[in-house]
Amino acid sequence: MTITILRMTGEKLRQYLPELARLRIEVFKDYPYLYEGSLDYEQKYLARYVKARTGTIVIALDGEQIVGASTALALEEEDDYIIAPFRQLGMDISKIFYFGESVLLSQYRGQGIGVKFFAEREAAARQGGFLKTYFCAVKRPEDHPLRPQAYQPLDNFWQKRGYKRCPELVASFSWKDLGDEQETIKPMVYWMKELDS
Repeated sequence: MTITILRMTGEKLRQYLPELARLRIEVFKDYPYLYEGSLDYEQKYLARYVKARTGTIVIALDGEQIVGASTALALEEEDDYIIAPFRQLGMDISKIFYFGESVLLSQYRGQGIGVKFFAEREAAARQGGFLKTYFCAVKRPEDHPLRPQAYQPLDNFWQKRGYKRCPELVASFSWKDLGDEQETIKPMVYWMKELDS
């Protein structure tokens, strides 16, 4: 199988938004996110990357089908609840590039696509003059009833990419878990990498 990786910005991203929205819903319904999304919300969310000055999406294509995607933009262009933990610690956010999420269909995992997602977003960060990259990941209880027996967290994968967990930086995200009637708040712990030039 030949996978094409494209890093895109601006208006050329718009044509991909409906397919990217469906992909996010499909991947994020699995543990640990258990996310119940809607196409309408997802397309509005993704449109921010089209409009943002630094908005970047890396897309993985199998032929013409999108099988994965990864997002990023300057932290100062993000929502307040994402920036808040940095401000609480008095950190300068002007040189931080924030990685939104990576989603990849399960049958395409383990083939190096995730590594390319990180490399492409880090390249975009360097081109923009950013010094650090951050992303955050949900922290679920170890005894969560929906945790699959074979579940493996991605901590080792992220550490191999040079990322360090920052337990002092925790954001609060809210979404509706599958089967729930209301949104609940989840802790999201940040990971960081200092970029070389």
